[in-house]
Amino acid sequence: MSDAPILITGGAGFIGSHLVDALLGQGHAVRVLDNLSMGKRANLPLDNPRLGFIEGDVADARLVDQAVAGCAAVVHLAAVASVQASVDDPVSTHQSNFVGTLNVCEAMRLHGVKRVVYASSAAVYGNNGEGQAIDEDTPKAPLTPYAADKLASEHYLDFYRRQHGLEPAIFRFFNIFGPRQDPSSPYSGVISIFTQRAQQGLPIRVFGDGEQTRDFFYVGDLLALLIQALEMPQVVAGAVNVGWNQAVSLNQLLAEIGSLCGGLPAVDYRAARPGDIRHSRADNRRLQDCYRLPPATAMREGLRRLLNQG
Repeated sequence: MSDAPILITGGAGFIGSHLVDALLGQGHAVRVLDNLSMGKRANLPLDNPRLGFIEGDVADARLVDQAVAGCAAVVHLAAVASVQASVDDPVSTHQSNFVGTLNVCEAMRLHGVKRVVYASSAAVYGNNGEGQAIDEDTPKAPLTPYAADKLASEHYLDFYRRQHGLEPAIFRFFNIFGPRQDPSSPYSGVISIFTQRAQQGLPIRVFGDGEQTRDFFYVGDLLALLIQALEMPQVVAGAVNVGWNQAVSLNQLLAEIGSLCGGLPAVDYRAARPGDIRHSRADNRRLQDCYRLPPATAMREGLRRLLNQG
C-alpha cells in the first residue's frame, strides 16, 4: 500500500463507513464517492484531513474517472442493494449496479490502478443449493435484475483481470449485519428492522413461519477480510463466499433479540413472499483457505452492539 488514497465507492453507507474508519485508523488516506441515496454524511469523519469526499454517482463515468485518479486501490461497494428496487426499476438500478462497476473498471484501466475489492452477493445463486451449504461452484441462477447485475459485474471484473491486469478480490456477501444499518430504509436487512421495532415495542412482521435460515456475518469481522484483500501481495482469481457456514433461523434471531431487550412485542407471521429463499448458508472453505479469518463475533455480541449502536 502506498500513501495514495484508497477509494471507497459507497463509503458513506453501512459497510463503507466502517471501512473508512478502519483504514483511517491505520493511517491510510481515504477517498469516498457516494451519492448519499443510502449513505449518510453523519457516518463519515469529514473533519479528518486524510479523508476526501466526493458526492456523486458511480453511474457518472466522468466523476468515477476523477475519483479513481491517483488512488492506490478501490473498494467498490456502491450499489442499490435492494432486490425489490431492481424488480421495480431495473433500468435505473442497472446504472448503479452494473454500469457503475464497468465505469470503475475502465477508470482503473486508464489510471493504472490494479487492486479492486468488489462486493458481490449470494443472490447470484438464486434458489440453487438451498438446504445445503452453498460453495462457489454452485450453479448461478440469478432471479432478479440485482442478482444478474452482480453476476455480470463479476464476469467483467474477470475480463479486466485477464485483459488488463486488474487484481479483483470478489466477495459474495451473505448476510452482513451491524451498527449503522438503517432500519427505515427499504434496503435494510431483517436484523436492523427487528431490533429497532423490538426497542420501540412495535409489532414485528415475519414473512413465513420464521424457520427460514440465513448465514449472518458481523460487519466488524468483514472489515478484517476487506483490509486483507487490499494489502495482500496477490489475490486469488474468482469469487469467495463470505459467511460462517452457520444457519440461524429468524425465530432463533428473534429469541436472541428478545433476551437482550427484556422481551419482544407481538410477532405477526404473514404468508411467505413469492421467490423468498428458504435457507441460505455459505460453504466457506475457500474463504478459510485464502484469508485469515478473525474469531467470529457471536450473534449475541453483534446484536448487543447493534442495539447500543456501539
